[in-house]
Amino acid sequence: MLRLFIIAAFLFATPADGARKERKRLTVKEQYDLGVKYMNRGRYIKAIEQFNRVRNYHRDDPHSIKAELAIGDVYFKKAEWDQAKMAYDEFARMHPRHENMDYVTFRIGMTSFKKAPKRVGRDQTPTRYALNAWRGFAAKYPDSEYKEEVEELLTLCRERMALKQLWIARFYKRRGAWAAVEKRAAGMATRYADSEHLPLSIELIGEASAWQGNDDAADMAIKRLEEDAPEVAKRLASEVEKIRAKRDKPGA
Repeated sequence: MLRLFIIAAFLFATPADGARKERKRLTVKEQYDLGVKYMNRGRYIKAIEQFNRVRNYHRDDPHSIKAELAIGDVYFKKAEWDQAKMAYDEFARMHPRHENMDYVTFRIGMTSFKKAPKRVGRDQTPTRYALNAWRGFAAKYPDSEYKEEVEELLTLCRERMALKQLWIARFYKRRGAWAAVEKRAAGMATRYADSEHLPLSIELIGEASAWQGNDDAADMAIKRLEEDAPEVAKRLASEVEKIRAKRDKPGA
């Protein structure tokens, strides 16, 4: 009878019971390492489950904090940018002085950067979010291994935002809305003065000024371009001459 009872107990034991006993035999570090193994092998659901177990059942262990951060990494690997950002934001809120905050900040910006469209004509709100996330990164984390990459990405984001302003200015140019052209181009020139596209914004300011009868501002734009972008200055001077001829033509 005892033998039959043992056999029955073995046969009717659930997989969950076995998994639970297996987890009990693993140390917290081993449980965390198992989550990392799942993540690296692309078994993302299993990885999140494992990290959540470590986080929820071993809150006093340092691996609990590592598991919190790893959850963001899993979502990042899955390209679920919103979920990843939420996880990283939560980690930053709960552990603002953590030694890996440079990595967390880097990844928060990356979740927005990854969402941002490459075509400047589309909504660049995610690019702006990335810029905000990384603003002051080098000063805050001067020894971070991510500093150089962040600086490169910041430059890319700023150029993209500058081009967005130029795209809008040209949109207004096609409609002859010269006051709007001047406003957008001037805003771009002020906000992104170090942009490689600055000469194009000055060129638009010169055209808009000429069409609005502000010849002094148009001439000033030409003069400003002569030293740094002589070809653009030459093109603007020719265009301004044509604009004045059309503008001042009797009956125009």
